[in-house]
Amino acid sequence: MGQGLRDDERLRRLESVTDATLSRLEVADMLDELLDRVRDLLNADTAAILLVDPHSQHLVATAAKGLEEEVRQGVRIPIGRGFAGRIARTRQPVLLSDVTPADVVNPILIDKGLRSLLGVPMFLGGEVIGVLHVGSMSRREFTGEDLGLLQLAADRAAVAGQIRSRKVEQAAALALQRSLLPPTLPRIDGLSLAARYVPGHEFGIGGDWYDIFTLPSGWIGVVIGDVAGHGLASAVVMGRIRSALRAYSLITDDPGEVLTMLDRKVRHFEAGSLTTACYAVISPDRGTLLLSTAGHLLPVLAAPGRAASLIDAPVDPPLGVGRTTGVRHTTTLDLPPGALLMCYTDGLVERRGEVIDVGLNALVEAVEPDDPESACRTVMNTVGSAKPTDDIAILAIRRDPGPGRP
Repeated sequence: MGQGLRDDERLRRLESVTDATLSRLEVADMLDELLDRVRDLLNADTAAILLVDPHSQHLVATAAKGLEEEVRQGVRIPIGRGFAGRIARTRQPVLLSDVTPADVVNPILIDKGLRSLLGVPMFLGGEVIGVLHVGSMSRREFTGEDLGLLQLAADRAAVAGQIRSRKVEQAAALALQRSLLPPTLPRIDGLSLAARYVPGHEFGIGGDWYDIFTLPSGWIGVVIGDVAGHGLASAVVMGRIRSALRAYSLITDDPGEVLTMLDRKVRHFEAGSLTTACYAVISPDRGTLLLSTAGHLLPVLAAPGRAASLIDAPVDPPLGVGRTTGVRHTTTLDLPPGALLMCYTDGLVERRGEVIDVGLNALVEAVEPDDPESACRTVMNTVGSAKPTDDIAILAIRRDPGPGRP
């Protein structure tokens, strides 16, 4: 009879942390409810979740019961140090029956009067993404059953914690997208413009960007670029590079000189990030185009009365790949009335298992010296993938045909 009661109690405790109703809660509510249940089931005074910040290699207090100060104060624990840091580094549970100041780096645990602590790592995909720990104000010996239950709760919390981290990153990335990609394209005399941005990743943004602006000299700056990677980290680097390019464009109207200065900035301040960019300027009379490209795919130029083609220009090395020799090239081209310039990132034309020339040829065939909105629509319908695996950015600029021209 006694064994049956123990089995029933064990089953109740397991069901409490695997209950399907937890999955129906919002992530923050789920973590709070899970900590409440763990604290109740283990008869603990505190319960806390710390998630790994992969950039700083710190554990960040994310949710807590009985230790709410950890979250309010934004407690950060270096991985490898103290109680929680040791769990994250060794990937093993840690039990402290008698907590001393030497055992912890977070003074809140001592100030709270905790005598005993039990903590376990949170795994997802074989990686440690956080730590779940419980504490008692009185000395106690946690059992193997307590440990098993806490690890089960940690596995459940890991999924919720990952969802939460992704939601936070997604929100931040989308906010960056709204601030860095022009919400509406400017009105520029003599030119018509259109653009598209299609994310190829769940975060909704990567390192692709386009930009167009008027310079004090009257020239028009046109940019298309791609920072390797996805998500918030790439978007942040992209934002810094975009701002730097705008700043350098105020120093000189020569695209090659702008990209030379930008390459120096990327190599020094953005080491390790691979960036391609194409920068062009259009003359005040709209008849001349100066262009330089740093590892980026060449734009397509379509003009009335002649077939569309990739611009014939040298492609210099990408930004940030190492010390380059010589000055980057600037190519001068005519931009006749009615001509359309189609700039794009590689997500438009690259396909797995297919040489890039196939996509480039399809793009050239699709581009007509039409109005930019129609040109973007045609390109996306005929060249763009319905389910892109990489971000796609395109920017179409057409020189107005002039009076009496269609």
